[in-house]
Amino acid sequence: MEQVETKVEAMPRIGEKAPAFKAVTTQGEIDFPKQYEGSWVILFSHPADFTPVCSSEFMTFATLEPKFEELNCKLVGLSVDGLYSHIAWLRTLKEKIEYKGMKNVEVKFPLIEDITMEVARKYGMIQPGEATTKAVRAVFVIDPKGIIRTIIYYPLSLGRNFDELLRVVQALKTADAFNVATPADWRPGDDAIVPTAGSCGVAKDRMEGKDEDVTCYDWFFCTKKLDKEKVLSAIVKK
Repeated sequence: MEQVETKVEAMPRIGEKAPAFKAVTTQGEIDFPKQYEGSWVILFSHPADFTPVCSSEFMTFATLEPKFEELNCKLVGLSVDGLYSHIAWLRTLKEKIEYKGMKNVEVKFPLIEDITMEVARKYGMIQPGEATTKAVRAVFVIDPKGIIRTIIYYPLSLGRNFDELLRVVQALKTADAFNVATPADWRPGDDAIVPTAGSCGVAKDRMEGKDEDVTCYDWFFCTKKLDKEKVLSAIVKK
């Protein structure tokens, strides 16, 4: 029997412009990413409405939305279900579902209708090894200029870690604001990593302790103290 090949679009990459599209959502039509210029965005997909893992994720995202808003970060969801399915599912979450103490949760961010899979294919969310008719749990963090800064993919069976998604936005904004990198498990208030020096003179100054608040353990590993309040002042929306 002849096998039918599933068309797979090349997924966009970090550092590229986020693919543009227009779509119908539970909050009206959107023009993405154009209408989100000036804001950070998390564009994320889920496999299907009326499924338990997705339900737990949407309730968590909706509960944490104010924390993302503080970082000037908008949330946009997507699945290949239709608009009426989205509306009915979100209503059911609010009226009937309780999870980890969360109940009466109203999802206010837009959820994209993508029954043609056009958007899902543009973003490489359809992974045939997982399913040919469902989007995997993809996460795209997009900056105010419409550039993709982080991509995270999860299989259908694995719910996302939302503390990590919040941390990713905090870390990206901190790296931009202070020209640093963030080490493993970084949180606001932790020391940051100073990028490797671009010249011998700068490296020598660092090793001799001439840079304020910088500690060098070797030429390639230097940390810098960043006051937590200073970081939060720089990354939290006024």
